[in-house]
Amino acid sequence: MQDPHDGATVALPEGYDADEALKLSNQLCFPLYAASKELVRRYKPYLDGLGLTYTQYITMMVLWERGEASVKELGEAVRLDSGTLTPLLKKLEAHGYITRERSQHDERQLIVRLTPAGRELKQRASCVPLQIGPCVGLTPEEALTLRTLLDKVQRSIDRSW
Repeated sequence: MQDPHDGATVALPEGYDADEALKLSNQLCFPLYAASKELVRRYKPYLDGLGLTYTQYITMMVLWERGEASVKELGEAVRLDSGTLTPLLKKLEAHGYITRERSQHDERQLIVRLTPAGRELKQRASCVPLQIGPCVGLTPEEALTLRTLLDKVQRSIDRSW
């Protein structure tokens, strides 16, 4: 088998059982994918009431935390490329939640800022985590452990690419 990054041949270890390795029940990625997809689906009724999609919601969370950010910083924070982020930001701007302006220091940068309506939306959204939390079924300690492990996985994935 060849490594997709450098084309090098990858030798399978002695005793490697391809049948066992390719069982869905043995994949780490599948429960992460399924849980993520289902959790995002659970957000929908709460976010519909705010007029937001999940990706708009997480983008707003970054702005509620920072007040403003460049498009590049937002993309890095929510892990979206500019092709996905730009239409999302245009919709948030059309709703009156944000403004987008060229940086005075660097014309290449587009700065995204909350409007008063965007800051007010934070108050309306503040109950969403409380409504979603119970569906996860974890204690606060378990949730922290899971978050720590997922952060570790993400850092490892980031380093491997």
